[in-house]
Amino acid sequence: MNLANEERQSLINLAREARKFAYAPYSKYSVGAALRTKSGRIYTGANIENAAYPQTMCAERVAIFKAVSEGETEFEAIVVVTNNGGSPCGGCRQVMAEFGLNTIVLFADGDGNIKNEMTVSDLLPEAFTPAHLL
Repeated sequence: MNLANEERQSLINLAREARKFAYAPYSKYSVGAALRTKSGRIYTGANIENAAYPQTMCAERVAIFKAVSEGETEFEAIVVVTNNGGSPCGGCRQVMAEFGLNTIVLFADGDGNIKNEMTVSDLLPEAFTPAHLL
């Protein structure tokens, strides 16, 4: 799947907007995500930290869980925006792998500049997927 430039920019803008709602009082590392499903719906998320650190939820997983909770399990692309264009954590990579290794993942910085683009498969080689449970 290829994303047109205007689709990329639209998702980046939505992720940047979602990032404004991040709750990151401890790390000060705000993250926004925008997920496009195969049906064309868009779900956004922001990271939500917690004083009990392990209870923190990443923006990527917020967006994915919102989509799944509404019946969407097939994804085309996800954009992650951080101040420096950082990559998704290992936990988010595994959750992405659950729903499709061909999903496009874009990382952008706080100004909306794309820093990297790849598939989930590229991001998490040799991913453990539902097929391993058969």
